[in-house]
Amino acid sequence: MSLIKGLHHAALRCCGKAEMDSVIEFYCRVLGMKRLRTWGEGNQAGSMLDTGNGVIELFADAEPGRRPGQVDHIALATDKVDECVAACVKEGLAVTMMPTDIVVPSEIPYALRIAFVQGKAGEIIEFFHER
Repeated sequence: MSLIKGLHHAALRCCGKAEMDSVIEFYCRVLGMKRLRTWGEGNQAGSMLDTGNGVIELFADAEPGRRPGQVDHIALATDKVDECVAACVKEGLAVTMMPTDIVVPSEIPYALRIAFVQGKAGEIIEFFHER
């Protein structure tokens, strides 16, 4: 019996409130997520966004100069990988891997369509579709 039920959230530290607001605006307006809750002010601000089956937690207190991809990546489940990438390109985000069909050679082959972009705070976003 597993003690783990699933991924609850991925945390992302933004460099200040303005960057955090830009990240929230992108995830909510472009990708259609909903803001669950927000707290604090200025560099002590935080927020949680609903991905549909998990949460992205944001903090505004990252140290300046942090590197892109502070979280290795945030994998977002979707059946519209190409449309997600197109929306990101329209927002000026860098695509680091165009939509690609792959098969992970696991015990039972795992067919996927995936793509990666770099988000507004330097986070790496994976769009992930199980075929």
